[in-house]
Amino acid sequence: MTTDLLHRLTAANDHPLRGDGDYVLYWMIAQRRLRFNFALDYAIERAIEFDCPLVIFEPLRIRYPWASDRLHRFVIEGMRDKAAASAELGVVYYPYVEPEAGRGTPLLHRLAKRACTVVTDEYPCFFLPRMIEAVKGRIPARLELVDGNGILPLRRAEKTYTVAHSYRRYMQKNVLEELQRTPAATPLPCSALPRPTPKLIDEAILQRWPPADLEDLLDDGGISRLPIDHSVPPSPVCSGGSEAATQRLTEFLEDQLERYDDERNHPDESATSGLSPYLHFGHISAHEIVGKLFDREGWTIERASAPNGKNHGFWNVSESAEGFLDQLLTWREIGFNWSFTNPDTYDQLESLPDWALKTLGEHADDERPHLYTLDEFEQAGTHDELWNAAQTEIVRTGMMHNYMRMLWGKKILHWTRSPQEALDIMIHLNNKYGLDGRDPNSYCGILWVLGRTDRAWGPKRPVFGSVRYMTSASARKKLRLNDYVQRFAPT
Repeated sequence: MTTDLLHRLTAANDHPLRGDGDYVLYWMIAQRRLRFNFALDYAIERAIEFDCPLVIFEPLRIRYPWASDRLHRFVIEGMRDKAAASAELGVVYYPYVEPEAGRGTPLLHRLAKRACTVVTDEYPCFFLPRMIEAVKGRIPARLELVDGNGILPLRRAEKTYTVAHSYRRYMQKNVLEELQRTPAATPLPCSALPRPTPKLIDEAILQRWPPADLEDLLDDGGISRLPIDHSVPPSPVCSGGSEAATQRLTEFLEDQLERYDDERNHPDESATSGLSPYLHFGHISAHEIVGKLFDREGWTIERASAPNGKNHGFWNVSESAEGFLDQLLTWREIGFNWSFTNPDTYDQLESLPDWALKTLGEHADDERPHLYTLDEFEQAGTHDELWNAAQTEIVRTGMMHNYMRMLWGKKILHWTRSPQEALDIMIHLNNKYGLDGRDPNSYCGILWVLGRTDRAWGPKRPVFGSVRYMTSASARKKLRLNDYVQRFAPT
């Protein structure tokens, strides 16, 4: 193998490889893209090794929590990109959208029967680890997992990093080496990869599980016929797919990056990247983002400083680029570290540091200034127009301004009966409406509201104790947000 997958490759089962198989199967479930994708690189090399074609199987199931028109359409738009490109790439691309719960369950098993090996994405969150656990023993083929989640491999870290400073120092010590191991920008077409033959996939399989009619699903209301939540419409401001992701990255680098350090916390200024949905659904890679940022900055590896754990000054690029890299490589990837090293508790209250559990427990019986139900929160029906604007933004668009999401979470803690109720409400609202929900980064951000990856603050306050306190009044004083509040006023 020429692809350098140190710390990224693991076998989920010990089933034998089959040299007489008809194809290598890439079961695409998290890194839903055809470039900068370690799993795709590895699947191509496996196919060349076995002298057989590559089949890329991308399913979309019905039975995932919070399944809705918004989430389905975003994924299907990405499928459309791949379907349009695959005809020229020398592979079989097989998109499958399950029409009803359970219909697609046997499909992976059937495809695996003729596979030399099955390669898939390792993703440490949501239902995907349980799905891998459920199929790995029953699948009639070797199942190989490839971690393509971030710049640093999940298995490189040997512990959970509890605060950003310590993770940042670990990242700075290791990231330059990892940046030498970059997935291929355009791995397809590949001249050494055997071309697929006609009817490579059994006709009986295709008749029972027909490939998705993507245009029908997107243009003729096909999504409305699926048994998912139709109360959450597609985002009017964010389309899915790698093409849209690349366009958003280009716009950010050209129009927003220079303002990012000074203006990203101001909701009126629209200086954030808007890339989190594309990262979550695997439509763009952190490697592509970092590479294009470095190209813009003219950065070379010799410019990096010694590790210092600080959020500026390591890369020696512009202040805005330093700030953005810290968000991408520290704050995003510490969430993946948490999910991977704490698979059973990454979304649980018990994962909080001892000091946070203690102080929240000491203030559990404090009087709350307001109490709201889940429905009142969901309908943006609080007394606070700034909080209501943040909730309205995520309901309408699938996005929420980064700073506003922190304030949004802090006030949910302030206005609920317990930290557990606050956590449950934050997870539900973020996962139901947010295009970047159900993600290690968003779970870690929600738990940050309650003290994860943070420190104790003083003075102690009612309800919060030593957990960091935020108020809408303070936000109004220091942020430019009048236009934001008007734009997202509840109707």
